[in-house]
Amino acid sequence: MAEKVIICKDLTKQFGDFYAVNQISFEVAKGEIFGFLGANGAGKTTAMRILCGLSYPTSGEAIVAGFDVYRQQEDIKRHIGYMSQKFSLYENLTVLENIEFFGGVYGVSRKEIKERSDLLVKDLGLEREAKKLVSDLPLGWKQKLAFSTAIFHRPKIVFLDEPTGGVDPLTRRQFWDMIYEAASSGITVFVTTHYMDEAEYCDRVSVMVDGRVEALDTPNKLKETYGADDMDGVFYRLAMGAKRTGD
Repeated sequence: MAEKVIICKDLTKQFGDFYAVNQISFEVAKGEIFGFLGANGAGKTTAMRILCGLSYPTSGEAIVAGFDVYRQQEDIKRHIGYMSQKFSLYENLTVLENIEFFGGVYGVSRKEIKERSDLLVKDLGLEREAKKLVSDLPLGWKQKLAFSTAIFHRPKIVFLDEPTGGVDPLTRRQFWDMIYEAASSGITVFVTTHYMDEAEYCDRVSVMVDGRVEALDTPNKLKETYGADDMDGVFYRLAMGAKRTGD
């Protein structure tokens, strides 16, 4: 049986009478690509913040990378990577400086940073751009670099929050090749996306509606269950009844 790196049981986040996250339960295995979908207001952002150690739940249980979300938030942060839609890079630093900075933040030794950064720059094909400011890079290269820095310290899990927004289909496909490579190395990928074709690339997909996990299965099983030709159809059938519109 595959190791479980995320375990949630009845996880809840309440603000007054409002349940942003309402008793969600699921498990994610090591090396799995897990899609976490939901319309605006579904609660997925709130749930992700809890799993990343940035917010405390109101009730329920969650273990992330072997650590408890109530008592070990700092341990969680050290063992995960994170990339947001807005890119976790410093535009006024060069490519190499960004790599070195994030390597240091995550506790990678100077020697390892040097060795890994040289290899990373070569793998990304950025040898000529290594000393350029990140602000001068095309959007697609920024995303690839942001993902690479998010997993530079070889975390157990990387959380990707709508990572491919705004780029062309070819770049998105190349980005997903990087995701596959990370997953094959044993890194669990927890990803939110509004592109339903990307949901098809995930091993399993959960769909949140009004704070609850309304469905969770493989893309093929979900399409079969909801009589849909694609994940767009699945998402529409599940989300059309949502009452909430703000996350």
